[in-house]
Parts: sequence; C-alpha cells; structure tokens
Amino acid sequence: MDSRIVYGMIFLLIISTGTSFAQESIISVTVDDSIYDEGDTIVIAGVVTTKVGDTPVTLQLFNQGNLVEIAQISVAQDGTYSHTIIAEGPLWKNAGEYTVRVSYGEGNIAETDFSYSPKSESFTTTDNFEVDAGSQGTFDVEYSIKGGTITDMIVDSDIFALIVQIDATNKGTITLDLPREFIGAEKQDGKDDTFIILIDGIEVPYKESVIHTDSRIITINFEQGDSDIEVIGTYVVPEFGTIVLVILSIGIFSTILVSRNRLQINY
Repeated sequence: MDSRIVYGMIFLLIISTGTSFAQESIISVTVDDSIYDEGDTIVIAGVVTTKVGDTPVTLQLFNQGNLVEIAQISVAQDGTYSHTIIAEGPLWKNAGEYTVRVSYGEGNIAETDFSYSPKSESFTTTDNFEVDAGSQGTFDVEYSIKGGTITDMIVDSDIFALIVQIDATNKGTITLDLPREFIGAEKQDGKDDTFIILIDGIEVPYKESVIHTDSRIITINFEQGDSDIEVIGTYVVPEFGTIVLVILSIGIFSTILVSRNRLQINY
C-alpha cells in the first residue's frame, strides 16, 4: 500500500478521535444534597441540552462498583428531567460514597456523588458546650454533630472567631446555635452579615435556615479527617482589643497623674 495513503488514514483517524474526545456531553446531573441517611429521599435532576425525540435518560446508581438502582427517566419538553429514590432496602447496607451515572443517547454521560450512612452508623449528638469567654466568664453553644465529636471550642478574639475543634471520624455535618450576645456578624447598619467559615484554613459554604433575635443557627458540612472549624464574624467576646485599649488608657492616665504629682512636689 502507498505510504501516503497509510499516513492519510492515520491523520484522519487522529482527527476523528480528537473530535470525539472534544465533544461535550449534552446531559448534566445533580442531587439535592451531598449527605443522606437511611430512609432519606434523594432527588436526582438534570438537563438535556439537545432533546432527541422520546429518548429517555438511563440512570444507574453504584456503590463500590455494585449496581444499587437503575431507572429510565422521561425528558420534559424543556430538556429537564428528575427522579426520586428512597435510600432504603436490601441494597442500601454499605456506608460510603455512591455514584449517580446518567446517560443519554450515544456517548453522553454525566456523574455525581453523594455520601450515605445506614441507620446503624448514623449517630447525631446534641448537647451544649461551655466556652471560656475570659473576663466575661463562660457562655454555652448548643450544637448537633453527625459524623464526629467536638473536642473543644475556643474564642480567638484576634480574628473575631469561634474555633470549633472536632474529631471527624466520617463525613458529616455540624449545627451551631450561636448566641448573638457573644459572637455575630453584622454590617455597619446593624443588620446581619455573612460569617466566614474556614475548615483547616479553607473557606467553605454554610447554611443558615433559622434566625432568632438572640441567636443564629448555622450548619456546616465537613469531611472525614477535618479538625478545625473557624466561625469568623465581626465581633466576639472577650474583645481583647477593647480591653487592651482600656488598659492602655488607664496606664496613660496614671502616668499623667504621677507626672502632675512630681511637678507639684518639685514646685
């Protein structure tokens, strides 16, 4: 065979292969949460950007390579689809990561993951933690934690933060009821501002579903092995900056009095 023909065939093969890899999937998929317990309802949804007739979406749910659920889902006229799964039954025994895989037509695949815990491993601890507030005494923070335990809560007045130290044995969540009297995030007009949440130095999102006049309740997701959760606001007690200013003022005032006394004695 002519070498030019061979090279031409190879060139066309490379182009066609590159084109197939460059093609983006026309389907997307999401779940309504990242952590589920046994008995929870899982809502799976997504969008097909190019609808092909009555072609359904094929959904497969895997855990450790084992098929847990399979379904075919109709696509609406606007390209959206959704499916609901109840996390229970004989195939929902293992805790860990589950993978949702959807496919549409030929070569269009999308995936997403979530974490699941059966009831035997889903323990939620609810309690109060007494936080040392220095000269202000102590204050209590009510909390609920799943997937770990709280080892300590520390006030860091330098960054207006409450540092929550945890032992995260699994992926989980923590809910904190923060008393406004001791920690908060406010704008200059006195209205609520957002907290900054850092886990081991990395900023993460949080949810705030309940707001009271005397406290703010926030929920934070964490990963297995996480240790330090910093809740940073605009004020925290004891505000050592203010205390230092008061001490400095007292010191200056005392110096002035001493100087005056010395002047009077010399006079």
